[in-house]
Amino acid sequence: MRVHVARNMKVLFLLCFFGHLSQADVFGESPARSKESVAGIYVNGSALTAEQRTSLEQAYGAMQPGRYWYDRLSGLWGAEGGPVTGQIMAGLDLGGTLQRDASHGHTKVFINGRELLQTEVAALEKLGPVNPGRYWMNAQGIGGLEGGPAAFDLGAALRPKQGGGTYGGWNQTTPGGHLGGDDNCSYWFDPKSGSSVMNCK
Repeated sequence: MRVHVARNMKVLFLLCFFGHLSQADVFGESPARSKESVAGIYVNGSALTAEQRTSLEQAYGAMQPGRYWYDRLSGLWGAEGGPVTGQIMAGLDLGGTLQRDASHGHTKVFINGRELLQTEVAALEKLGPVNPGRYWMNAQGIGGLEGGPAAFDLGAALRPKQGGGTYGGWNQTTPGGHLGGDDNCSYWFDPKSGSSVMNCK
């Protein structure tokens, strides 16, 4: 199994909007842990195999022991009981089935089977009303009601609408860092960690 780092700017907008872009909880300094001590790495309730862990570490760096949820359709993930923390490649065969209570949400708003936390719903409500229901969403932030056609595009909704400079550039500061770009390239920069991502056509 080979893992590729996802660099979809639409989803970066989404993660920055939620304010949970940093992947340091797993691939860095501060491990995400449940109340009990966890020696291994568990995804959706199942332990990763040595091969899966090696493949992920080759793509993202050393992993911290802990318990995490992973959404195969969108590639989004977080610590058990927590909100979205980051995104990796969608469609990976990691762990068990994503559970409705993976984040311990009680909002009656589901995305790909996971019930969102109130903080996540509140962030989405900044874009407009969020009705209770069950929704699907892919790795590009496009989704709709389960079983139905696409009805929203979070990436497009989050893209700054104001004009920029001479060449149509734009920039925006979000809770998760600085976003900017022009007709050819987009970037994200986290002033706290110094991390950055650039995506060009």
